[in-house]
Amino acid sequence: MTDHPPYPAGLRLGGRPVVVVGGGHVAQRRVPALIAAGARVTVVSPQVTPALEGMAAEVRLVLRPFTESDLDGAWYVIAATDDPQVNAAVSAAAEERRVFCVRSDDAREATAWTPAVGRHGSVTVAVLGNREPHQSARLRDDIVTALRDGQLTTRGALERTAGVVLVGGGPGDPELVTVAARHALASADVVVTDRLAPRELLDELAPGVELIDVAKLPRGRSARQDQINDLLIDRARAGKRVVRFKGGDNFVFGRGYEELLACREAGVPVTVIPGLSSSVSVPGTSQIPVTHRGVAHDFTVVSGHLPPGHPESLVEWPAVARLRGTVVLMMAVENAPAIATALLDGGRRPSTPVAVIVDGTMPEERTVLATLATLTDRMAEEQVAPPAIIVIGDVVGVARPGHFAPVAARHDGADGRAHPDL
Repeated sequence: MTDHPPYPAGLRLGGRPVVVVGGGHVAQRRVPALIAAGARVTVVSPQVTPALEGMAAEVRLVLRPFTESDLDGAWYVIAATDDPQVNAAVSAAAEERRVFCVRSDDAREATAWTPAVGRHGSVTVAVLGNREPHQSARLRDDIVTALRDGQLTTRGALERTAGVVLVGGGPGDPELVTVAARHALASADVVVTDRLAPRELLDELAPGVELIDVAKLPRGRSARQDQINDLLIDRARAGKRVVRFKGGDNFVFGRGYEELLACREAGVPVTVIPGLSSSVSVPGTSQIPVTHRGVAHDFTVVSGHLPPGHPESLVEWPAVARLRGTVVLMMAVENAPAIATALLDGGRRPSTPVAVIVDGTMPEERTVLATLATLTDRMAEEQVAPPAIIVIGDVVGVARPGHFAPVAARHDGADGRAHPDL
């Protein structure tokens, strides 16, 4: 085949038949993108990977060797077996039917090549590196990263409709913010931020973006929620695209839904971009699981901003104490001693392991280990200050076996065997 440069085109495969011959890892990589494009996918192979078998509700699986008639009516074909003769037969059958065919084993004999594809917002990036897939992938990654970071686009090219976007910024490390969150920040006219949102990203805002600080400091200066709501509505009504930038997730003790309701009531368009909740991401990055097979089948996230017994508290602390799983406390530094006492009074073991993760995911992160009985003294000794996530339960002992007594795993299944999915 003459070696001419490829002619790029964007295929619209929605509702159109596509055939993938082969059921191995190459097919496993290609099929999800075809499904996402809306194609009616048929996979032909005597055997398929477990992942492809798990897609049986989304694709048609034909579990037998390839025959030429499998390509009848197809708009696009991928030959992805590990047998060059089968791939050649697929390619020849596609050629006879004037159907473009990708070959995973020999791009020179293919009539189509698969580009390295990346997406950012409404933009699709597809790179063809003249049969150099690693080069294509590296360039694709560079372009998408530049788009994500706002280095390769202009604000005018981004969606800038007036309204409010509630953005969860994750636990603090800017690398843990979502691509959608970065896209929202790059499109903003106004950013309304709190102190726990990833602060390094504010330096990347375009010139002219109005930055409004609505930090709520523990026992210090604090913006009232009604003021924040009014601010969002006022700027949106002025035709601005307003990003409300929070730490963690908007709806996990973030009062984000109050802001959403205020915007709805005012007739202001509002969208939501979730963020990684600190309740699970901070323990996760510290390599402390909140569940573990045979140790904890449940975890409970509790706000500790009010102490047990407070007339406005909605937490049933005796019920929390009776739970056998993990308890994750947020906003609980000040009230941790009272909470520990309530859990002990409710029946939790004094030796229950506890981890206090301070400044989670940030450069100054540190973990203070204790038990429920020693938590108050340990936090005082280590001068723990917010923000901190407190993890209570045997999972802490699993994660830090050198500090706590060994944790005996409990059987999970009725037959005495651990459940395979837990």
